[in-house]
Amino acid sequence: MASQKSNAYKIILLITGIAVLIMGVILFFIPPALFPDPANGFNVLRCMNLGGHFNVLTAPDQSDIAQNYNEFLTWWTPGQYLVPYFFKLVAHLNTGQAMAITVALCQLCGLAGFYSFFKKIGFTPFIAALSLVFIVCQLAFFVPYVFYNGGEVLLFAFLGWFLYGCIALQKTDWKLLLFVLLSGWIGFFCKSSFIWIYVAGLCCLWIRLSSGMTGIIEWIKKGLWIGIPAALSLVTIYVLFLSKGQSPASVSKGFKLTAETFSFPLATPILSGFSLDDFFHGLLYNFGRPMFGYGVSVTIVIVLAILSLLLVFSLIRNAPNNNYKLFIIVFYFGALLFFGIAYLKQLNISYEARHFRIIGLLITPGMISLVIGSKRLCQLLFAAGCLCIAFFSFSYVIKGYSINKNISAKGVSGISQINIDQQALNAVMKLDRENKNAVFVFIANDIGQEVLHNRVINLSPIADDLKIDMDDYRYEGFAGPLYIILPESYNGPKEKMIMKSFTGYAGFNLSMLSDKYVLYSADIKRR
Repeated sequence: MASQKSNAYKIILLITGIAVLIMGVILFFIPPALFPDPANGFNVLRCMNLGGHFNVLTAPDQSDIAQNYNEFLTWWTPGQYLVPYFFKLVAHLNTGQAMAITVALCQLCGLAGFYSFFKKIGFTPFIAALSLVFIVCQLAFFVPYVFYNGGEVLLFAFLGWFLYGCIALQKTDWKLLLFVLLSGWIGFFCKSSFIWIYVAGLCCLWIRLSSGMTGIIEWIKKGLWIGIPAALSLVTIYVLFLSKGQSPASVSKGFKLTAETFSFPLATPILSGFSLDDFFHGLLYNFGRPMFGYGVSVTIVIVLAILSLLLVFSLIRNAPNNNYKLFIIVFYFGALLFFGIAYLKQLNISYEARHFRIIGLLITPGMISLVIGSKRLCQLLFAAGCLCIAFFSFSYVIKGYSINKNISAKGVSGISQINIDQQALNAVMKLDRENKNAVFVFIANDIGQEVLHNRVINLSPIADDLKIDMDDYRYEGFAGPLYIILPESYNGPKEKMIMKSFTGYAGFNLSMLSDKYVLYSADIKRR
């Protein structure tokens, strides 16, 4: 039996690696669309290519559209656009192809990192290989093949190796100092939310290195080896980046305790580990049509929190060694503390299981081990659940490939544009080539990647209830031709609200770019 498993894990790894590699090759020919968050990063890159400063967003000023305002973007870290830009420069690719290569390499690198970590922390190669299969089945793994999600996929590439370092280092020396210092910078470069993971990982490293020490002085000495380079890493991040602008943690709306404040972080092992939050289109933060009312969703979260606690305690009780037990405890309850306080203070952090993906990844090998040692019925039920998750994820990526290939528009960037059709996009690119001092206005922040010669304003979409803050939409002054591109569905109050927002313009002309998109243009200054 041991010999069969020895050969089986190699076959599993080979098949998994080939499947992921094939998906990466397909992605190169069918590039992904852009999620809104990384689209903001690529808008910064666009400004840099037009002569702007590093990581600075340059856009028309609301008080005078003829002038620009500059904002250092601290809300998202630069890795999400700089990594694809590196491949774009080195291989002479367009942005869409560069994103495809980024996703393909990050997914392979991430799987290799977690496989190494799972083995290092005490699991057999067979369980580690099965864990990779379970990870690949999750919708979170498939999303970057449809929508480039920037920091999410970059962080996945790095996390396994970071955790491997936290378990592999055995003594205090220069290697430890270098690891602590550089891992903080690299992880933050990938995604700013790495900071809490960084602290949790270093806590595990400190406890590991100090275990067996009887005196508090020895614990402090070990802590200094980790704390000093960690403090240097975090101070550098704050001084050179975070202090220059706002981040999700910058503004608090005051304290508010609700049923979901702590129950949602508690429920994330199941929500993130089994793609349930994705399947339900977001239980508390909807990114599709809600499947349940809010009250029902909160009840489901509370039930899942109880089940998740039972699962975590079972993993702790059956952990193969103290190291795995330590990582589960620190990361699970560390996430509860960090996000519970963030939700309690109403920081701008959404109730999405993707923020807790590390928890779902950490519990995977322990859960696989429990299933293998359980009764046949439990194994069959778990296998059936995995097949359902895989079918859901595979259906998502097939549909996404189809939309990106056959429906999405393609422009000079090579990105799959889902918020405009090809006919309208061709007209936009033609206007961009013919003008040098125009302003283009979109309600989707990814289309601006196709505008190479003019300035761009990205407005937030207007909901059907028409409840907006007009100050966010109002632009004073005049600055040459103005081109507003809107969906045909905006015909009526929405289009009038947007045109009135540009107070310096008069005499708007309407022209149909396609059956679904309308151009509102003006080049007359209001007197």
